[in-house]
Amino acid sequence: MSAKRKKIKEHQLNGFKYFKAISEILEELHDAGCQRDLAGNRKLHMDQYISLILLFMFNPICSSLRALQQASELKKVQRILGVPRASLGSLSEAARVFDSELMEQVVEKLAAKLGPVSKNSKLSDLDGIITLVDGSLINTLSKMTWACWKSDQNAVRIHTQFDLQKYVPIKMTVTEGRGKGKSNEKEVLADNLEPGRIYVKDRGYASLALFQQILDQNSSFVCRIRDDSKYDILKEHELTQDALNAGIVFDREVRLGGDAKTQSKLSVPVRMVAIKCEPRKKRYNSDFNGPEQGETILVVTNKVDLDADVIGLIFQNRWAIEIFFRFFKHILGCRHLLSHCQNGIELQTYAAIIACMLISLWTGRKPTLRTYEMLCWYFTGMADFEELTNHIARLQKYD
Repeated sequence: MSAKRKKIKEHQLNGFKYFKAISEILEELHDAGCQRDLAGNRKLHMDQYISLILLFMFNPICSSLRALQQASELKKVQRILGVPRASLGSLSEAARVFDSELMEQVVEKLAAKLGPVSKNSKLSDLDGIITLVDGSLINTLSKMTWACWKSDQNAVRIHTQFDLQKYVPIKMTVTEGRGKGKSNEKEVLADNLEPGRIYVKDRGYASLALFQQILDQNSSFVCRIRDDSKYDILKEHELTQDALNAGIVFDREVRLGGDAKTQSKLSVPVRMVAIKCEPRKKRYNSDFNGPEQGETILVVTNKVDLDADVIGLIFQNRWAIEIFFRFFKHILGCRHLLSHCQNGIELQTYAAIIACMLISLWTGRKPTLRTYEMLCWYFTGMADFEELTNHIARLQKYD
């Protein structure tokens, strides 16, 4: 038999004042989901439920839904977070009752409070917000049949838009997986486009129709394309010394597409740069082999006024979203899902976005493992306030 789980004690939880940065914004959600409560006896409200999820993310002691239920029984948690004692039933029901779309306004308000943390001068003056785009799979339980994407495995895909300058995710969309774990990434992005952004994407998002949709939204794109893509060369640009130092092989103005019908899908010619890279074979799962990586990668953009080395630098920074996915799943605990319904997963996902934004607000720096660990030590009472502030001061000193 497994050992009996120990109950959470009040002295094991600390640092609640740091949640004040979000409490006023969350209060606006208090009455959400109460329309169906005709008897007026709802005890657990949406703002309280989200506060408990944030407690889960910043306190390793709270490692499950049952642990959150135990935490809600503590007077300190009830007093400072303003939450009532919650049963497992009410916590489970909350994942279905509270509309996850309401969290978008919370994320927007927090994002407005954030300043840029990226210090790269070449990227700071661009006309548009650099927004990295990608998706990642989270394996799920077999009972989640809505997420089935293979006969022997279930997963959900998290489609993410990541603000490079603020170094936080700004939008995450949850879908079921289809076709070897990939739901239609291009369609999800097309449905969530915004003006004034520079969307940075890998070749899975390469589509002339999607490029045109981005332009129609008054945004721009920097996207990798397949090595065997068809195009007509309109002009060759001479490489500057900065471009050569950045590993640029050639810089061209091209018309994408192999024939007139295909080319008509995109209304403008684009800039194409080839960037040196290390040849390798991309790792995939054992079901199919990854393609061989050549000595260059092709990147296209409608930002024809940019220097070739800046285009290469923008795409090079796309790797930041991969680092975030590791932080999201391995550090924030989002591999452990508190709910198995789609709306519940979306609520937890938005809470993870808020957690990243709170770290940036508290520290003025991008979320890192070391900072997250120090915050967790503080929230569990192992580090005091002085040690936390000293850690933040060191971050700012070496910025």
